[in-house]
Amino acid sequence: MRPRELSRPSSSRRRRPRPEPALAALLVSAACATATLPAPGVAERAAAAVSWSGSVRVSVKGEDLRGRSRVLLAFRRPDAVRIEIPGPSGARLLAVVRAGRLTAVLPAEHAFLESEAGAADIEALLGVALSPGELMDVLVGVAPPGLRDYRARWGPTLPRRVEAVLGDGTRLEATVDEAEAGVDLRDAVFAPPRHEGHRRVDAAEARRLLTGRRP
Repeated sequence: MRPRELSRPSSSRRRRPRPEPALAALLVSAACATATLPAPGVAERAAAAVSWSGSVRVSVKGEDLRGRSRVLLAFRRPDAVRIEIPGPSGARLLAVVRAGRLTAVLPAEHAFLESEAGAADIEALLGVALSPGELMDVLVGVAPPGLRDYRARWGPTLPRRVEAVLGDGTRLEATVDEAEAGVDLRDAVFAPPRHEGHRRVDAAEARRLLTGRRP
């Protein structure tokens, strides 16, 4: 911004008319909206990504669950997802979805969960009613059917922040600190976490252990 002129402007100069307040607000709004949109072709390439890996700060606000955490996420289409929630002295949760099955391990609690991997099963554990495919879409800028609202702020190649309101009213916000699409993810990334000697728990118990809430 240039400093204001200290001298009075010459009468021969014409002042540009100031836009009306409503028009000015519209221009500002349009500029902000444009800044969140991807460049041409970027959204299509992101949606077509076969794999994705990144670090995300996630906030969930639902009827019976509120929390936030850093999450390490990776997926490989069509059906493989890895979710790791780190803790101060190791992983708090290691969860892998593959071929329609969910295996989740809580190492510090010596507990594990095995179940189907539909939206209801993931909601029971993590409070987010998204199927693996829907979770993949959310991360690459595609709004799955059934969402009440979905907004993505884009970086050069991928969304940098996602805000979604799910069908049940749960609010999901994800800020992507770093991410890469099209990475070569080996089968070992999506191997079920080892859980020899761990006790089996159901989703409700696993969620209680993860959140630290008492029954």
